[in-house]
Amino acid sequence: MSEQFELHSDLQRDGILIADLPLCRLLLCNDSQYPWFIMVPRRMGVKDLYQLDWPDQQQFLNESSAVSEILMQYFNGDKMNVAALGNVTPQLHIHHIVRFEGDPVWPKPIWGQLPLKPYTEDALAEIKNNLSPMLAKVFAQ
Repeated sequence: MSEQFELHSDLQRDGILIADLPLCRLLLCNDSQYPWFIMVPRRMGVKDLYQLDWPDQQQFLNESSAVSEILMQYFNGDKMNVAALGNVTPQLHIHHIVRFEGDPVWPKPIWGQLPLKPYTEDALAEIKNNLSPMLAKVFAQ
């Protein structure tokens, strides 16, 4: 790898590190209104998924599917939303948002609807402590 991976400042500001998967850094968006996770492939200079080489595209799909399944099991959601916009933050990052029919803005998209409501330290610790073994089981290296 010729360049050291660096997380965009927007993602550093709003994201909390949950795990480093084989390809992606998994972040939790600091908004307690939704289980909102962000997967960032650790490749510099990539803005869109098609720019990853073929093996990385396949690895991303595998990681995204596994993370989606784990999140839906853990949070018992009604729908998994997966989206890559990147209009504001150019570094490739893919949102994985567990949605519930009773969440604050259902069925609208979450973007721009409500101000972020940060997690408490206890809630963050609980999510990390519960998700870590689930992720480790799937992504054991």
